[in-house]
Amino acid sequence: MSASSDASVPARPAAVVNAEIRALWARAGRALSPAEQQEYQRLLVEWAAAVRADVVEAA
Repeated sequence: MSASSDASVPARPAAVVNAEIRALWARAGRALSPAEQQEYQRLLVEWAAAVRADVVEAA
């Protein structure tokens, strides 16, 4: 499977990814370490893809 098809079909619902983002911030406190920043960016991309998929399904 290609990377582009992986990005267009999120593996997890937006709510699940959002919960993981919130947990990351709760663990980190006020600032994210460089590794946490990378994880946060990855999660944001996954969350955005999931939200887009939800919008397309609703249309």
